Amino acid sequence: MESSVESSWWVLPLTLIPAISGQQQQHDQSTAAAIATSFVYLAILACLAWAAKSLLYWAHPGGPAWGRRYWTSPCAKTAPAPAPIPGPRGLPVVGSLGLMSGLAHSTLAAEAARTPGAKRLMALSLGPVPAVVTAHPDVAKEILDNPAFADRPVNHAAYGLMFHRSIGFAEHGPYWRALRRVASAHLFAPRQVDAFAPYRARVGEDVVAALRHAGGGVVNVRGVLRRASLYYIMRFVFGKEYDVSSDSGKKDQGEVEELLEMVHEGYELLGKENWCDYFPGLAGFDPQGVGARCAELMPRVNRFVHGIIDEHRGKAMIAGGEGEAQPLDFVDILLSLQESEGLADADIAAVLWEMIFRGTDAMAVLMEWTMARLVLHPGVQANVHKELDEVVGKSSHVTESAVLSLPYLQALLKEALRVHPPGPLLSWRHRAMWDTYVDGHLVPAGTTAMVNQWAMSRDPEVWAEPLEFRPERFLPGGEAGPGVSVLGSDGRLVPFGSGRRSCPGKNLAMTTVTAWMATLMHEFEWMPAKTGAPVDMSEVLRLSCEMATPLQVRVRPRRGV
Repeated sequence: MESSVESSWWVLPLTLIPAISGQQQQHDQSTAAAIATSFVYLAILACLAWAAKSLLYWAHPGGPAWGRRYWTSPCAKTAPAPAPIPGPRGLPVVGSLGLMSGLAHSTLAAEAARTPGAKRLMALSLGPVPAVVTAHPDVAKEILDNPAFADRPVNHAAYGLMFHRSIGFAEHGPYWRALRRVASAHLFAPRQVDAFAPYRARVGEDVVAALRHAGGGVVNVRGVLRRASLYYIMRFVFGKEYDVSSDSGKKDQGEVEELLEMVHEGYELLGKENWCDYFPGLAGFDPQGVGARCAELMPRVNRFVHGIIDEHRGKAMIAGGEGEAQPLDFVDILLSLQESEGLADADIAAVLWEMIFRGTDAMAVLMEWTMARLVLHPGVQANVHKELDEVVGKSSHVTESAVLSLPYLQALLKEALRVHPPGPLLSWRHRAMWDTYVDGHLVPAGTTAMVNQWAMSRDPEVWAEPLEFRPERFLPGGEAGPGVSVLGSDGRLVPFGSGRRSCPGKNLAMTTVTAWMATLMHEFEWMPAKTGAPVDMSEVLRLSCEMATPLQVRVRPRRGV
């Protein structure tokens, strides 16, 4: 009996194993559940902390980007704190990005009007990027002439289109300074602009011929002006000549149409408000398809531009009749400076592409708005015709020397630029490279700055009866007078910007537009497409502010053929 008990002593512990094992499993499960619960609580606490921080940042004037700058900077711990810049809070995280869609210049002007003190300087948040906007002439000049704002904010479309190596978008530094030097001393030097006067006149005559060919029918002004601008810029930049009145069957028509298509696509991409510019983490997802469209466009641009560069390398300087040298185009000039300025072929291609892109757009947009105003205001048109008849004479052609004696025409273009600035927010924005002060407010490094030229043009504190289209305001005795320049010296009228980042081609643009407008007005009377039909003056904002509906007119010759 004893031996039986002794031999089975080990059975009892074995019977306890399931119970112990069950307890261990329950303990492990409880521990895992506790850990999971802890993680959930931590996640909830983290979300609550993030939400609280976001709301704290958002509560600051100007929205989350300005709140973050304030609460994470040393000034948050000092007393008294600097006075904040007034501005809308927008939404948490994204701030006021919604204000930048559609007609942003109009929306921003309305927001500034609702916010006390915001017309001089308004703060807003573009996602995590702090921004300031001014609609006051003095503050505009202060920003544009401040060396701290000589940089450009990040623009993913500009990188995708090579524009980060161009004059307009290049980062401030030695490379940009070299490009600026080349532009002022060579590309847009007065002697270079003057050298192309004969070709300007020739393109103007081609436009006149094309309009006469319409025979009094309806003319799409935008199509004619963009084609003329492209042909002129192509000669100025690439040395290639086209006939404005080319029929669709001409051999160069396919190349022209492709180039116009490329310019239009690039124009659309650069003018698109891209969220990747403010949230770089989105760039890999490309939610708006901007990156994909840039990648599709650039091989076509490269083939075209590099092909022309190779053509220029393979030939000597073109000589005209009887040994007279023709003016050098941009490609000739840039290739001659390539070694001394350290320019790669890609750099030259970027500069050339920018010139085609911006030159085609700027002149055509300004002229279309001006023509629309002349159709809308026949009294103004009659004054232009009267001046041309007195100075030039009905039996003579307009010359560029005669244009200097046409003060009413020059006042007309100033008034058109005042009321319809092609870049109502100056198209390309500025970025503060270091902390600086604007209108007495501290503006931190990395802030995007914009000038609302459109809002200034409609401010009765800046212009008397601002909604009236009245060129006389720029004549002797007018509120502004003839001394007001559009080239950046007067903060009320800065369509081409001012300071280090002003448009380098502004003299070329104004010389060309003035000469062509004089020629077209001298040759034709401009009338609505349908008698008594209103002119649609509504806007659409892309890279420039265009007429939403392309202008269509009828023209009546004023002089014999």
